Amino acid sequence: MRLSNIAMYTGQPPLVAATDVLWAYMRDRLRKAGIADVPETLEKDITHDEAWIRPGLLLAQTCGFPYVKRLRGKVQLVATPVYDLPGCDGPSMRSFVIVRKDSPVEALADLRGLTAAINDPSSNSGTNLFRAAIAPLAENGRFFGCVIETGGHLRSIDAVAAGKADVAAIDCITFGNAKRFDPDRVADVRILTETVAGPGLPFITGSETSAGDLTLLRQILADIATEPTLADARDVLSLRRFEVLGDADYEPLAELERRAIALGYPVIA
Repeated sequence: MRLSNIAMYTGQPPLVAATDVLWAYMRDRLRKAGIADVPETLEKDITHDEAWIRPGLLLAQTCGFPYVKRLRGKVQLVATPVYDLPGCDGPSMRSFVIVRKDSPVEALADLRGLTAAINDPSSNSGTNLFRAAIAPLAENGRFFGCVIETGGHLRSIDAVAAGKADVAAIDCITFGNAKRFDPDRVADVRILTETVAGPGLPFITGSETSAGDLTLLRQILADIATEPTLADARDVLSLRRFEVLGDADYEPLAELERRAIALGYPVIA
């Protein structure tokens, strides 16, 4: 059985249910087209990064920064979702730099010496875009007094809200979904500023997927935008359509890292 794991944005139960509806539509379309070994349900007992490199990968969603850092040439880009949430711009998205609602911080420079939370060092939204914003302010490779790793964007929000961290960068989709489905979670934080935008989280397939199957996957994703039976799922996910991006479209994310390194700020510190 081939592997499918497209649950990057499933922090709240309505998102889980809508993603399952989306997959059921894709599954049935793939089977009708004669694709073998299409799984009945999404694989949820595997980490995202494990799914990305699993042999026989049919479909997964990855982060743009891991793609440019270690997945190029090992997977194929299928299409990038377009979400209709504040901070999104077509297939591009940005991060919101958040602080506690009662924080006296008024600008990024005011964060010097404080505690930052990151979800994962390989994250584009939580680390790469955040680093790009801080790099011009860093001195001798340092800016923050302490950096903690939370393991997830929602945990980073919780860390800021609870006072365990002073700041974090949260991708606009996660933040928007939290406001819609878990408003208490973000009640005690505010957006300080926004990062630059970059291409969003692409759907990928394995390198062994044939050209014909890749075309089929792209067609099914394109049809999701207008499929009447998926209207409710699209609304829950704030999903509007998919756009096909190429490798060059993701290169700016690697360039952000190179600029930060040139400024002497290779890691958030």
